[in-house]
Amino acid sequence: MTDQYLSRLEGVIADVVAPTSTMVDREGAFPRKAVDALGAAGILGLTSPVEAGGAGAGMRAAATVVERLSQECGSTAMVVLMHYAAVPVIAAHGPDDVCAAIAGGHHLTTLAFSEAGSRSHFWSPMSTATRSAGGVHLSANKSWVTSAGEADSYVWSSRPLIADAGTTLWLVPSDNPGLAVAGAFDGLGLRGNASRPIRAESAEVPVSAMLGADGAGMDASMQLVLPWFLVLSAAFSLGLMRGTVREAVAHLTGTRLEHLNQTLAEQPLVRYDIGRMQIQLDHTAALIEHTLSGLENGTDDALLRVLEVKAASAEAAITVTDLAMKACGGAAFRRELGIERRFRDARAARVMAPTTDRLVDFVGRAVCGMPLLDPA
Repeated sequence: MTDQYLSRLEGVIADVVAPTSTMVDREGAFPRKAVDALGAAGILGLTSPVEAGGAGAGMRAAATVVERLSQECGSTAMVVLMHYAAVPVIAAHGPDDVCAAIAGGHHLTTLAFSEAGSRSHFWSPMSTATRSAGGVHLSANKSWVTSAGEADSYVWSSRPLIADAGTTLWLVPSDNPGLAVAGAFDGLGLRGNASRPIRAESAEVPVSAMLGADGAGMDASMQLVLPWFLVLSAAFSLGLMRGTVREAVAHLTGTRLEHLNQTLAEQPLVRYDIGRMQIQLDHTAALIEHTLSGLENGTDDALLRVLEVKAASAEAAITVTDLAMKACGGAAFRRELGIERRFRDARAARVMAPTTDRLVDFVGRAVCGMPLLDPA
């Protein structure tokens, strides 16, 4: 990513993202102002191909954006993360007008994979696609769709239209009259990311809305979606850690025990917690860097690192935010430090599909030379 984009990103963070982060969390408000500003600054089109009008930046640049946003507002970072995760499959198989709109920063997209019937097993959609007079009818009970009702489109998974097995991906406009979004999201963390269920009742789309071949959706997901989602999820967790350590250290070095004439950071047990936080942060940053380098260079261990990176980063963020709550004591429970917000936001990565437990199983399978998923 060029310095120009970094400068624009920092401008949006300073002017919009950071000042509204507390309100977004407190009110559970979608960060619309931040998303619009990021679009105008070229950040939403950062990874779109140059030929579509985008900047043509890669995963490393996207990770930088997500990490930096996550330091200030986890909800905004998650919205952008899911947008970036959906862009590659749209760029490869989507219509030119949508690709151009994304590249121009005028179109927010997201993933609609998880479902009420198969929960976090996103690779086994229960939703159906059936022929209709006007094209295809999609029926589904999607769950936990980030930016539900706020995005302009969804990368949607279903059972195949005609193929005997597999999944199929579709690009579904959010204003499709057959879609219904459930009420407001009221969660523990990431309170502004509008993660809500979407119900489709014979939502009609043209056959041309299919992204790739019928039944080939899992291959597209594994190649074009999952690596972006897993690496950017790790960057999201890393950003939470950086923001947490920054706020914790500022509090602990700036708060005094007057009877000892010392700061809290001068207490050995407090410094021990700070040291543990920094070690977790640095280990995570190193793993993300190794993963990105492996993907860029096509190393033999790249896939294994991709499977590891979200799980390791999610658990590290939970450890770091927990240590910060402990080290900062009662002050961390107050909203003004921003630590308790990051403590809550960090818990989301553990349960977002693929969950930490599932990814650890994938790692074990990969190490043992087994397929990641059991045959259907």
